Amino acid sequence: MDGCFFVQLWTPCFSKSNTIPLLAFTLILSTVIEALQVIGGNVTVVQGETTTLPCKLIDTTELLSQISWQKITRGKPVNVNFFTVLEVDGPQFVNGRDDRFTFIGSFKDNIASLQLSNVTLMDEGTYMCIFTLFPSGNHKTDIPLNLLVPPVSSLEYNRPTLGNEEVSLVTCIAAGSKPPAEVRWLTGSLAETVRETTNFTQHANGTTTTTSSLFGVPTKEINSRLVQCVITSAAMSETLSFNIQVYFPPTEVKISERSEGSFECVTEANPNADFTWSRIGQSWPQSAVRDGATLQFQSMTSDLNGLYQCEASNRYGKKHSCLYVHVASDAGIAGWILFGLLLIALVAVAFWYFYKSGRFTRLIGDSLSRTGENTRRERTRVPSTSNSPEELRRVEEEAAEVSL
Repeated sequence: MDGCFFVQLWTPCFSKSNTIPLLAFTLILSTVIEALQVIGGNVTVVQGETTTLPCKLIDTTELLSQISWQKITRGKPVNVNFFTVLEVDGPQFVNGRDDRFTFIGSFKDNIASLQLSNVTLMDEGTYMCIFTLFPSGNHKTDIPLNLLVPPVSSLEYNRPTLGNEEVSLVTCIAAGSKPPAEVRWLTGSLAETVRETTNFTQHANGTTTTTSSLFGVPTKEINSRLVQCVITSAAMSETLSFNIQVYFPPTEVKISERSEGSFECVTEANPNADFTWSRIGQSWPQSAVRDGATLQFQSMTSDLNGLYQCEASNRYGKKHSCLYVHVASDAGIAGWILFGLLLIALVAVAFWYFYKSGRFTRLIGDSLSRTGENTRRERTRVPSTSNSPEELRRVEEEAAEVSL
């Protein structure tokens, strides 16, 4: 018929004889696929260390044709192939070589494990381990790699000087930690004197810096007192010790005698004072040695006489004290000794002269006579209040006897 055409459609037909084997094959293949497993795991490693990315295929008898590795990391956030293993050619890098990866598996044992050394934060991400089997195809597992970054620990202080206002005394820093580090203070007996503040700073690479400061009033009482900063993170734990520093100029300067001819200059200051000895108005004597805070006179002679000054100083100020030295000369001592001996000799000569001339004897005799006369006069001066004639006569008789 004009303008007409016929289309014959062919419909395949399955006979009962070939349908049963096909269904049996499909059932067996499904059972095999469900039985096999690719085993991996979660991996956590500290930055800079070495770790293993585990991967193993179990419960299969299929033919392994290839092992492949892919990754999505912080450094390259797209899925890329980077490693393959073939039975004949062995392990090979894909899309660039990275010798930090080492194949530690076994192709014939269906083990695909990799070792990664010197792990960095940019390696953190997800790694895919893929087994290609015949006839079932690809089978894979994901292996997350988590990185722990230990903080960089340090102490900072602001060099506070003596005062009455609260200031920052010391700051403890745990920088670039993942996860964030915990910072706390051990202050001992200063617990009621100081207080602490803590702040966190997030960084684009996923790390965190923790900063904790101690505040207090800078006094001499807290100077040199020990405090400790305890830093704790998943990657490490560390304790930093610090003696609180409060800075001030030298206080009262004292000069003490350590031994004969040796003097020491002492003061309180932070930082420690430097000492300078000088002689006021005179040149420095050769027999005097100055060594820091110590002044040593090697020989005690009169040329050392004079006024000496000890000055203590640091970057915050200075103070001084003076020492007066007087050493008597040897000639002066000898002169006084000679004078004393001469005086004793003169007294001895005068005594001998008076004794030989008899004057000393007469002087003694006259002295005794005068003493006797005085005694007799005292005896005659007996007062009487009686008017009896007999008593008056007796007194006159006694006086006559004394005069004889």
